[in-house]
Amino acid sequence: MQRTLAGTPVHPIGLGCMNMSWAYGTPPGEEENIKLLNQALDEGYNHLDTANIYGKGKNEELLGKAVMHRRKEFFLASKTGIIVDGPKRGIDCSPEAMTQSIEDSLKRLQTDHIDLFYMHRFDPKVPIADSVGALKDAIDAGKIGAYGVSEWNSDHIREAHGVHPMAAVQTEYSIWTRNVELGVLETTKELGISLVAFSPVSRGAVCGMMTDPAKLDENDLRRNHPRFNEENWPKNLALVEQFVALAKEANVTPAQLALQWVISRGDHLHAIPGTTNMQHMKDNFHALDNPVGDDVLTRAGALINQQTVSGHRYPEVMRGTIDTEDFV
Repeated sequence: MQRTLAGTPVHPIGLGCMNMSWAYGTPPGEEENIKLLNQALDEGYNHLDTANIYGKGKNEELLGKAVMHRRKEFFLASKTGIIVDGPKRGIDCSPEAMTQSIEDSLKRLQTDHIDLFYMHRFDPKVPIADSVGALKDAIDAGKIGAYGVSEWNSDHIREAHGVHPMAAVQTEYSIWTRNVELGVLETTKELGISLVAFSPVSRGAVCGMMTDPAKLDENDLRRNHPRFNEENWPKNLALVEQFVALAKEANVTPAQLALQWVISRGDHLHAIPGTTNMQHMKDNFHALDNPVGDDVLTRAGALINQQTVSGHRYPEVMRGTIDTEDFV
């Protein structure tokens, strides 16, 4: 099974590489990560997704060291725009910043070409035509193959696409995060743009393995997310337990059911679950091998959705950086 991404046929399930270096607690050691990445390619993964912010460049460096000797085997995506450098913290999608960022990413990745390069967030300080123009220059120079955006709203996607055709929009989309259904899902379908879902298994919540978020590592980002706090998690856990039972009934893992649900939302959908667990990596890649019935997907969607889940998907401090349409 293949779907097109930036003109390239890839498997609909790609590998999100973020948590090998950052975000969900203490990451594994380098040797373990290198082993997992190469095993993923052996398994059949051919879409790897990273970003310059993941571990402040360490994730790109990891991919450079681990798999660039197998560069022809996979489609490579990275991102720029989020700045975490002390007082410069914020978003910068100026032409100058992005042009330099591409050079820096190529160096860290040890390659001369990134297949898909995203603006990681919308920068209201920079005219869209200027940002897209810089990326078009990089495309013309052969440094990137295509461009995309992450967490942009429908109007801004249309405006950018009008400047130069956009290949992909990457946005959080899962059974418990439905913001793209407010506009981005239909906009991307209409314009022929791929929609790449990050956190498609709800940041691990629906997998049935997390019972108490308070036991997560102190540096795990989810500890600050409202859906995992003391008020909301018990209510969400009750939904998850029913979801896990439904997956068992359908003879798939909860993560596989979650991935099948996302991929079923349109033929332009891709999903990039991340994991540092070898078995989970394999299970995710084979999520579509044992299709569940439409009735199961419908029951899953009725069980967990924007109306039944408790808490916002992001803490207040992060919501200001998100351009995607939001629920009131």
